[in-house]
This record gives sequence, structure tokens and C-alpha cells, in this order.
Amino acid sequence: MSGPAGSERAPEPVTPSVGLGVLHLFYRLGDGWRGETVVESVRAAAERGTQVVAVAILGHKADLGFMALDADLWNLRLLQRDLAATGLEAVASYVSLTEVSEYAAGVPEELKQHRLYPQLPPPGKPAWCFYPMSKRRGEQHNWFTLPFEERRELMHEHGSSGRNFSGRVLQVVTGSTGIDDFEWGVTLFAARPDDLKDVVYTLRYDRASAIYAEFGPFYVGMVTPLEDLVSLLAAPGPDGPS
Repeated sequence: MSGPAGSERAPEPVTPSVGLGVLHLFYRLGDGWRGETVVESVRAAAERGTQVVAVAILGHKADLGFMALDADLWNLRLLQRDLAATGLEAVASYVSLTEVSEYAAGVPEELKQHRLYPQLPPPGKPAWCFYPMSKRRGEQHNWFTLPFEERRELMHEHGSSGRNFSGRVLQVVTGSTGIDDFEWGVTLFAARPDDLKDVVYTLRYDRASAIYAEFGPFYVGMVTPLEDLVSLLAAPGPDGPS
């Protein structure tokens, strides 16, 4: 099968009881990759109702990435299938679900809905970062043996630090316990790359992170309109096509 097939009949939807499925995909440019087919694949996903954020990735881990959100996990799988037929080489992925934390019982309903059903990407925040994380289960420090009240106090401190970056950074925390290798995925959108550095640095001093957090690999880049991203990646170098 080659190219997107936006009109085929998919299986019965597989949906969370609340919120959205989230799929992060990271790729390198394969030999003969087809930019126009990448654009067609994402357009087909958008026609199915999938939100797709395209990112130009910095560093050697990947060339480009996608963050896709949809209530139906099958729609995420169809996007994954279509991108696999474009000549891109998958190097990493992450699966999670939007959620409202168990420590956010008093959060206003409007904020809960923003967390469960975010509209992405936010305007004016092209700097982007994704990393997975878990809470430590060591012999000396085990997050899951702490009483709920103590965990809630630690997370309240953590949340207060994060709110100092309101307006500068949008944080999308998605749950992945039992779904992927870590327990959460954290996606950050910011106006400037140093905002990303500042918020992660600051939050690591909170006890919830300093004592109990374990982090996976970081992926960093720039949110870019897909057509522009494909054009930039395909642009010829000084000695000819890249």
C-alpha cells in the first residue's frame, strides 16, 4: 500500500473514556523520501479530524517529528501507516493519553477541558520540546509508597513553580502508565528556546523532581508549518540536492 488513503473504512473506533490519544513520531530522512507524500499523509489525517503538529528536530536524534492527537486511536495508527510509506525512517515514537492529574481535583472545569482536549500548536510558541518521565521506585526513594497527601503537597509545589512560566511556556502533560515505557510524556511549547531550558531547570529543583523524577531522552526543535518544513528539508545544499 502506498500513499495516504483517507477514505478507507477503518475498524470500530478505539477511544479513551475521556480525552485524546497522543502519538509522538520521530523520523530521519530516508533515501528517496517524498515530501509531497508526507504532506498528503498529514492532510489525510487532518481530514479524519486528527490534530498534527509538525516539528523540525535539532540534533542527531531525528530530522523531523510529529505530535498527533485524536480521540480514535485508529486514526493515529492510520497516520503512522501513511507516514511509513513516504520514505521517512522511523527512529522513535511515544504513545500517551491526555489526562487530568489526580492531584488537580480543585482545578476549574475550563482548565480540565483544556488539558483533556488541547488545541495545538499554540500561537506564538514555535520552540518545542518533548521528553518522557517517570517517578522513582528506588529502595530509598519510592514515590508510590508515599501517602497521597504528601504526594499532593509535592505536586502542588511543583505546579506552583510551573505557573511562574504562564504565558511563556505551554506544558502538555500526557499519561502513559501501562501504555509506553515511561509514565508521562511532557511536551513544551515556548516563545524562545531559553524558555524551555529555564522551565525544566527550575522545576528540577522542586522536591517532586529532585528526589523522585527520572527522565528519558529529550527531543527539541521548532514548530513549523508542514509545507514549509518539507520544503526546507528538501532544499539543495551548496553542492547540489541534499
